[in-house]
Amino acid sequence: MNIPIITVVAGPAGCGKTTWICQKLQNTASLDNVIYYSPGNGKVPIDQTRLAAEFPEVKVFGDGQEIEFYTQLETAKLAYIELGFYLELTAIQQILNDVPYIAIAILPPHLKDSEYHNWAEKIIKGANIDISISPSQLWRVPSSGQVIDEDSLHDFWYEITHHAYGQVTRAKGIFDVADGRSIYGDFVAGIPTTDFLELDIPRHLEGRPERFSGIEVWGKNLDESAIKQTLQDCYLSDIGIKQYQEQVKEILSEGEITQ
Repeated sequence: MNIPIITVVAGPAGCGKTTWICQKLQNTASLDNVIYYSPGNGKVPIDQTRLAAEFPEVKVFGDGQEIEFYTQLETAKLAYIELGFYLELTAIQQILNDVPYIAIAILPPHLKDSEYHNWAEKIIKGANIDISISPSQLWRVPSSGQVIDEDSLHDFWYEITHHAYGQVTRAKGIFDVADGRSIYGDFVAGIPTTDFLELDIPRHLEGRPERFSGIEVWGKNLDESAIKQTLQDCYLSDIGIKQYQEQVKEILSEGEITQ
């Protein structure tokens, strides 16, 4: 077996693990035979979807694709494995067995002593997140096939990030909006908010999209039923989707916006 350079990245929620990996990929001369694996996301592979959109040359794997990942690992040059905050650090032993790897921890600068310090070979300064909150709930839901009204999404996201449904520490999601774009939202408590990011994938303007969309919320005292109901209220009906898509296609045909 050709052993690639395997980098395992871990750290608290919102500290910048995926962002750091993306930065490393941007500075890699060739992405041929580069793979990325993030276990534990279930049916809500937000990070995988974002990374695959930004780096289509990279082979991306998640839950249910373990066999494919191990097969690609045999010939890969570089491999990145991201351990979500919800996984024990010992999980990497089950994933790689005795295959050697480089352990990187992305940590807030004020965190001086933790399990990550004992585990990592190298500490990278990450986002200055607030670790004083002790979240106890992780709520995830896929929304593939749903199209959301963008104005309603902004209102919903404002409520999420301003604790209308509980004390939210971390929230991220990928949403298909009415004009056919797929956009990524990211919130970390204590960090300046950012606008939604459009993923670099084609607009979907023919019925309901078959690609992934979904949301993940990490916090304390979350009103999960209210979050779910509000999100569902933002979804468009088949008729609404068709009307929006016809309007966008008409604008596209007039050359006012690019697809």
